Order: sequence, then C-alpha cells, then structure tokens
Amino acid sequence: MKRTCTSLMLAGSLLAGGQAMAGEGDLLLWQNNSLTYLYGKGFKVNPSIQQTVTFEHADAWKYGDNFLFVDKIFYNGKDDASAGPNSTYGEFSPRISLGKVLDKKIEFGPIKDVLLAMTYEFGEGDVESYLIGPGFDLAIPGFDYFQLNFYQRHPDGDRPGNNVWQITPVWSYTIPVGDSSVLIDGYMDWVVDNDKNARGDYHANLHFNPQVKYDLGKALNFGAKQLYVGVEYDYWKNKYGIDDTHSFTTNQNVTSLLVKFHF
Repeated sequence: MKRTCTSLMLAGSLLAGGQAMAGEGDLLLWQNNSLTYLYGKGFKVNPSIQQTVTFEHADAWKYGDNFLFVDKIFYNGKDDASAGPNSTYGEFSPRISLGKVLDKKIEFGPIKDVLLAMTYEFGEGDVESYLIGPGFDLAIPGFDYFQLNFYQRHPDGDRPGNNVWQITPVWSYTIPVGDSSVLIDGYMDWVVDNDKNARGDYHANLHFNPQVKYDLGKALNFGAKQLYVGVEYDYWKNKYGIDDTHSFTTNQNVTSLLVKFHF
C-alpha cells in the first residue's frame, strides 16, 4: 500500500461497526462509511507535515466483502516534488469467500474462511498496481476479527516491484474503558521481496499502521461506534520500496492526531 496516513485497506473500525443489516437472502448484508481527519509531522520522502482527509467504505455481501478508501493529502503549504501542494490516493479491496460461493463451511484450526483477496491501488502519478492472492479469516481469542491476506503485486507499466509477495494482516481489538471503549485496529503490509529492472530498484518494505481510538460518541451518549478520537501510528521501513540510506532517509516513524466519524 502507498497509503501514508490512514488505516487500510480493510479498516477495523468499519468492519467492527457495520451498519444497515439486511434480511436473510438479501445481496447486501451491511455497509458502513466514515470520514477521518489526521494531522501529523515527521513524514519521509513526501513533505514532513501532512493533513489527510479520508473517506472509507466497507461492506459485506452475499459472497464476500469490499473495502474502499480515498485519501486527500495536503502538504501544509509545501509542495511535494512530484504531486504539488496536495495529492489523492486510494485503494479498492474486494474479497470473494469460497465458503459463501460453495455454500459450505471451510474451517480448520483457527481458519474460519478462505477467500480470494484482491486490491487495486490508484491515484495521482505512477502508482497503479493490481494485487491478488489467497485470504483467510481467522478466529483469534479476544479479537473482534483478524484477517490474513497474501498478495502477489503487479504494478501497472514497467515499474520495478512486479511479482513480489505482500503479506497483509488486518485486525480489530476492543478494550472496555469505563462507560466507553478503546478500539485498536489497523493493518500491516509486509512486502517480502526485492525487485530490479531497467527503471530501478524496488526494496522489500514493511508498513505498520494501527489506530488507537476512544469511542467519544459512546461516552457522550451520542451513539456507540460513531465518533472516535485518538492517534494513528505510521511506521514504514523503506517507504515506497526505496532503500533507506544515510543520504536519503525513507524509514518513516510518525504519530498523527485523529478524528473519525462513521455514518
């Protein structure tokens, strides 16, 4: 994922807070949308100070689930070398459940379902990529849910990074706190391979991106799982697959303030 400030591909708070439940036999089972504002300092490669507004959509349907996010990133008055004063980036991640398609349970050990996982990365500049591979829903005690997806990456055009593997766990964990709760959710993208072609090098990289959010809406009797405040932590080793060196730092370590509203 190229995403710099938001939770992923499959955002835990969206999946944990699904709305619009449908009746048995309906195609759409539930859906949830949210807007997030983030502010952080210390980003690498791109300008250091960033503000991000993110739209996220998640749903579950008869044969799988979908997740979409779109980031609008503002560089706090300083132009990015390639994107200018702001940029747009997004991902669409559909998954097809083999258990639902075959109408049978596919369970063994901690695995509760096997899926075909896909992601389309899009945005400004040369960022388009297509990811595909197996996905697994896991039952891990204490977690609201835990997913583990394995992708083979295919960038558009002749960029390096083709046919490399990416491992993406996605999780959600809720901790009761007084009259409310804290939600810890997020993802990790671990690209395990290097690649090289005529256009350059692509290095293995690891992007760890959890959010820690207090359910302020529940505390204020505004409504549970609707209004959150908290922080997002963004650690990215070899950001964008660029090797970290003494002359050019690409290892990113940022904590951003966060406000998130579900609707």
